[in-house]
Amino acid sequence: MIGREFYAQDASARASWRLAVLMGANSRTYKFALGQALLEFGRDGRESVSVAEFAAAYGLGLVRHLAGDPQAPHAQERGEKDFLTVAEQESAATLESGRPTERLLAAAVHSMPMMVMQRFHNLRGDTAVPHTFYKLDGRGSRRMVRLTPDLLRLAQSEHAAGLSAELEARWSIVESSFAAGVGRSLLEEGVAVDWDTLRITDRRRRRSVTGIVEATAGFQHGRCLICGDLLTSSEHIAVDHVFPFSLMRRFAGVGSWYGPDLDALWNLAPAHAACNGAKSDRLPAQAEISGLAARNEAIMNSPHPLRRTLQLSLKCALPRQSTASWAQFLKAVQAAI
Repeated sequence: MIGREFYAQDASARASWRLAVLMGANSRTYKFALGQALLEFGRDGRESVSVAEFAAAYGLGLVRHLAGDPQAPHAQERGEKDFLTVAEQESAATLESGRPTERLLAAAVHSMPMMVMQRFHNLRGDTAVPHTFYKLDGRGSRRMVRLTPDLLRLAQSEHAAGLSAELEARWSIVESSFAAGVGRSLLEEGVAVDWDTLRITDRRRRRSVTGIVEATAGFQHGRCLICGDLLTSSEHIAVDHVFPFSLMRRFAGVGSWYGPDLDALWNLAPAHAACNGAKSDRLPAQAEISGLAARNEAIMNSPHPLRRTLQLSLKCALPRQSTASWAQFLKAVQAAI
């Protein structure tokens, strides 16, 4: 099963949600629009929602993203009745009124239950996440979306804001991988880090994609890599260099640094600002190294640019060395210090 070890680290509905959102296959972005609607209705405590009302939220969320980036690969052929074709044609009127047009709503009501709602819980390799977050009941105009207790608890928990931010970040990453030019660069070269803005960018065009924290926190279960406690929106969150960047400057002063780039994504982890400040330039503890290895292995199970970025680091970052796992890679980094 994709993400088996990831789930074992936190056997909960939270981990199942993250498996679906962060590690599921994405030929289009429908899953993210569905997930956004689920969190919105769940936050309001709605146990049952008509398919029409749910489809309206789903369609509006998708159209809002269409205004910025493609929601499917450019090379993908679509017919006139394709839902994404309809969404593009109805986007201007929908955004102007703030609600889906009748044509867009009808298309969403027709396609959503047959397509994305059948696949949301699925992972690559014909497996599914351990928890379910909704089910469809009834027929015709009386068809309802029933939100499960697991979804309602998640959407109303202290984790909800983080899960929503992770979903938006993943949505941005995937749609950027669909964009002409930018997408090819991301898939071939991975991403870069802009330290002025703490954002992930396309290497070729330096185009901002999403925040480092939002893109990576879910892969470490929304927890500080240093103390292990939950990262919440009420606290200041920093990006920690797990192996301190000062090592590169220190070794440069006495000769040269023979290790990998410590300013790269593989070495960056969200942490409480207070924990990051207290850690300062000390070397990571073994628990932090193990946590970083597990986080990076989780990213390697996700499709598209973040995985490619770490693949390149694992293959090329250590001079004259090739490592098969992140545990081996990080052990080699320790040896280089």
